[in-house]
Amino acid sequence: MIESILIFNQQGKPRIIKNYDDKINKSELIKESYNLIKDRKDVCNFINQGQYTLVYRNYATLYFCLLINQQESLLASLDLIHVLVESLDKLFESVCELDLIFNFDKVHLLIDQFVQGGLVIETNVNQIVSSCEFSSSFVYIY
Repeated sequence: MIESILIFNQQGKPRIIKNYDDKINKSELIKESYNLIKDRKDVCNFINQGQYTLVYRNYATLYFCLLINQQESLLASLDLIHVLVESLDKLFESVCELDLIFNFDKVHLLIDQFVQGGLVIETNVNQIVSSCEFSSSFVYIY
């Protein structure tokens, strides 16, 4: 099961945090995750942390991380990060850090299209993006 999805920049500033476990302290998780991976160049993308494993990838100026339990596949989690990045890239047409900052609601909606409650429900990039575009096309009038 996926416990958390984290996206932060190279200075350690969180851009997106999606927690599926209430017991995990978000600020502590960001700080620990950043400290663990900031100096790791050209090494394995998996870090064991007791009952959890941190799976991460660096794309340009952003770190994409998944905190998973022991039942999740490490390679499938690494592939899921790539699906997330491809989906963001397709949704925002060449995504950058500012897209995540100013469109955080769309990013959370996109994440909800393929992960719910910590379980992966969809991995097809085209399906994820079309579902997200359909959901965000509704206009709410208050």
